[in-house]
Amino acid sequence: MKREFGKLPNGQTASLYTISGGGLEAHISDLGATLQRLYVPDAKGVLADVVLGFDDPVDYIKSGTFFGTVVGRNSNRTKEGKFTLNGKQYQMGVNDGENNLHSGPDFFKDRLWKVDAVSGHSISFSLESPDGDQGFPGNAKLRVTYTLEESSTLAVSYDAICDQDTVFNLTNHSYFNLAGHTHPEKAMDMLLCMPARFFTVADSASIPTGENRPVDGTPMDFRTAKPIGRDINEDYDALIPQKGYDHNFDAAINPCAILRDPVSGRTMTVTTDCPGLQFYSGNFLQGETGKDGVSYCYRGGICLETQYFPNSLNQPDWPQPITKAGEAYHSETKFIFSVTENDNEN
Repeated sequence: MKREFGKLPNGQTASLYTISGGGLEAHISDLGATLQRLYVPDAKGVLADVVLGFDDPVDYIKSGTFFGTVVGRNSNRTKEGKFTLNGKQYQMGVNDGENNLHSGPDFFKDRLWKVDAVSGHSISFSLESPDGDQGFPGNAKLRVTYTLEESSTLAVSYDAICDQDTVFNLTNHSYFNLAGHTHPEKAMDMLLCMPARFFTVADSASIPTGENRPVDGTPMDFRTAKPIGRDINEDYDALIPQKGYDHNFDAAINPCAILRDPVSGRTMTVTTDCPGLQFYSGNFLQGETGKDGVSYCYRGGICLETQYFPNSLNQPDWPQPITKAGEAYHSETKFIFSVTENDNEN
């Protein structure tokens, strides 16, 4: 089902598409190929919208939150916006202090994507990114597909191709709150389990230093499920600059994350083929007025963004988000929903 979402500052009209499957319902916009709503049942079958977002498409353009949007060509941060490919240095925009964030300032979130195919349970969007766009080489064609599978799964797949060697590191930037987006005060009560063995230590500007630090014995250890808010305010050198969790963890073991709301029982299991998982605890939410008039408070939702490690283009020993000319880029992340019985310990 298609309906008008709203007018954009440039006079274009953004649309919303509804797909359903496996007991889930998703509303997705062609503006930024954005997941605007995602309805998931609890243990009693009661549906709640579990992603943060806006009711007006203009707010997605104005906001720096990236609620639910597709981020690329290169997600996360790049030091000084510079990288070298095939001996040539490229310069992206500098939009986050001295660094580049999410390939801005001409973000994919602010563009209307073309709808290539849509059915009752799936939708595909495409975007053409010309040579030099955002500072990257090559004429690129990108495609993202959202599919609601019968296994109560939201599958997000990314495909791209370019006529030059280039950078592809795409992700979805949804903020999740399995208690429902209308309860931001409960986000830090969610239980998170990640089998990650290490995380990438970052400086005060959130640029990784190159150190992959073991999680063992630190507040970054989520190998056993714990409330997100339990250790978030610890006096720990990696937590203080980011005001909480905003770090990339290794995603070598799948599932790479399991998130659960202890009251509703809603559980989300994340699988990916990406090397990294950026866990962000909403430390810079500032009471933005979101859907249904809800104020999204500080730490009112969390992101689990599957991707390459931040600034990997400048860390040659890390996995590289480089795709050769004419080669197909493909990546897929799945968000698998289920219901778990309440834990008496929580």
